[in-house]
Amino acid sequence: MEGFKRSLRVDEIESEIRNKLAVLERRVEVESGRRAEIAKCQGEIERLREELAKRSLWICDSPCPPSSRRLIPRPDVPSYPKYTLSPETIEALKKPTFDIWQWAPNEMLSCIEYMFHSLGLVNQFNINAITLKRWLLSVQENYRENPFHNFRHSFCVTQTMHGMIQLCELQARLKPIEILILMTSAVCHDLDHPGLNNTYHVNAQTDLARRYGNHSPLEQHHCTVAFQILSEPNCDIFAGTESGVSEEIRKGMTELILATDMARHGDIMDAFAQCLDVFDDQNQEHVRLLEQVLIKCCDTSNEVRPTQVSEPWLDCLLQEYFMQGDREKSEGLPVSPFMDRDRVWKSHTQSAFITSTLMPMFESLTKLFPQLEEVMLQPLRLARDRYQQLGEGEMARLEVPSKPTVASVSI
Repeated sequence: MEGFKRSLRVDEIESEIRNKLAVLERRVEVESGRRAEIAKCQGEIERLREELAKRSLWICDSPCPPSSRRLIPRPDVPSYPKYTLSPETIEALKKPTFDIWQWAPNEMLSCIEYMFHSLGLVNQFNINAITLKRWLLSVQENYRENPFHNFRHSFCVTQTMHGMIQLCELQARLKPIEILILMTSAVCHDLDHPGLNNTYHVNAQTDLARRYGNHSPLEQHHCTVAFQILSEPNCDIFAGTESGVSEEIRKGMTELILATDMARHGDIMDAFAQCLDVFDDQNQEHVRLLEQVLIKCCDTSNEVRPTQVSEPWLDCLLQEYFMQGDREKSEGLPVSPFMDRDRVWKSHTQSAFITSTLMPMFESLTKLFPQLEEVMLQPLRLARDRYQQLGEGEMARLEVPSKPTVASVSI
């Protein structure tokens, strides 16, 4: 595909540049007392970053590609190494205790491929097995190497969705097309995320914000890239569906991906709360709201996992947040809430987010699916308590009279 299939030489050059960049950045940290040397290294860092950016598919100062970008179809049979899933892995994929960090890129692709087969989606929707591979590779190639919003995050959300479908026995309550929409939306929900949130795009008035009228620009862009991939015949996993089904799937994907914009969180949860006591699987509006809450839960599900799995995700997200805050400061923009590295504390960030956002959302879902109480809600309570205790210890040690800004770990 255009821009994706780089030559070996380009890979070697980029690797060399990245290695030089890492060395120089370490020198800046170690030699912090030598101002002249720091200035020299920082100048070289900026030069190397600019060179690396020019060799990238899309440069950092242009956070998203033009909407007219087209993908070149893969005529070859995808050749990523096949990973054979053991019975233990197959069982683990159904649970939130699954350790998302232990899997290489090709293994993540194989796991997602397995999920689509095991849920019966490949047979039910006549999905060509080779096309499924091409689609997954194209999706993976269209996730950037951000600290948080990357392909591993997509895999994490997709694995959680697969687990939700199993734990909540959704195949007995939802139509096959609704299961397919849930899974494809999870895979595609953050495609080509630039590592900068909607607030930045709106404040900076980027091309992306202007293109979508400041209205969920990132989420609309994720949809655009998803459908660009699907528009290529060799990547169109819906090509074998009956007339009209493909459009229904795309419409459903759009609704779910847009639902991951945290600016819509309150409206979605209020509407879902109103239908909980009278929830009807045959009511399309009820089902639509359930699907939106499901993808929101999956998108923010890190804290239902074991601490050794969840905590690195928080570190990655804060790293991405602070990078945005630094950029906003350097560009003279208002620093987005929760992204100032000097005002946000990790423990208070998580305890408040779990309490104010995650707990009410997972509690609502547990009313429909009581089986989530033990496997998701209880781990969430434990995570909240742990971060609260850590926060209290930090406050006592630092003797801070008031709590710092609390970050919302949004998507």
